[in-house]
Amino acid sequence: MPPEKVHLTGEKATLLATLYGRALDARSRQPILGDELAAEAVERIDHDFTKTGITTRTAPAVALRARFIDNWAREFLARQPAATVLHLGCGLDTRVHRLAPPPTVRWYDVDYPEVIDLRGRLFPERPGYSMIGSSVTDLKWLEQVPDDAPVLVVAEGLLYYLDPAEGQGLLRAIVDRFPSGQFVFDALSSFGLRLQKLNKPVQKAGATLYWGIDGPQDLEKIHPRLRCVDAVSAFDIDGFDRLSIPHRVSAWIVKALPGMKRTAVFYRLEF
Repeated sequence: MPPEKVHLTGEKATLLATLYGRALDARSRQPILGDELAAEAVERIDHDFTKTGITTRTAPAVALRARFIDNWAREFLARQPAATVLHLGCGLDTRVHRLAPPPTVRWYDVDYPEVIDLRGRLFPERPGYSMIGSSVTDLKWLEQVPDDAPVLVVAEGLLYYLDPAEGQGLLRAIVDRFPSGQFVFDALSSFGLRLQKLNKPVQKAGATLYWGIDGPQDLEKIHPRLRCVDAVSAFDIDGFDRLSIPHRVSAWIVKALPGMKRTAVFYRLEF
């Protein structure tokens, strides 16, 4: 089978960095996530992944983020085994295969058409699994999704790339469409956005971050039905002992500074 060629720029190209991070983790001596499908995909793509800004020293951080969101998603699906899942800005993430939900779950991966096309060539099909090729902020794609079940919305590494008004409109449209549900995602604060020049994968891709979220109040005001049930600093999640020494030192320093600690946060919202 010939290698898959990719031609992605801007925020679309960052999916190659996160894919590579998960692949490096899978090939490490003690994997955090163990995403074998990611490792296989990297081997099938014709791309110099060393130019993504991800290295063996930074890959564990990618795996830790994915594992944290996976765990929140598992908790929801354990309570709602007939839910609908919207995996927004899915990129080349293999979350549906890692979580392996039962066929009673309707799972939709949503991303730009060229990304969905590449996914279809790289990853196997699953019962109950569908893909939608669209910008997540072009809300017409929602019409393809039944609205008769609780919804889990997963948006890893997405919201900060969105225009704030369009991002808020996306959240409102989902809350209005479904009877109940949960959002799980990571976000950067306004100060975190100002540090984006230090983010090598973002800079290598030529991407720009736009939407800063400074706390639960920014999210709850988007829709009266929304309430924040968890807001966990990225520097408080389990597994930082697996990072390189320079990264652990940086994390310790950040944790000692309250303003810095909230630059990157995992949010869980319910409605």
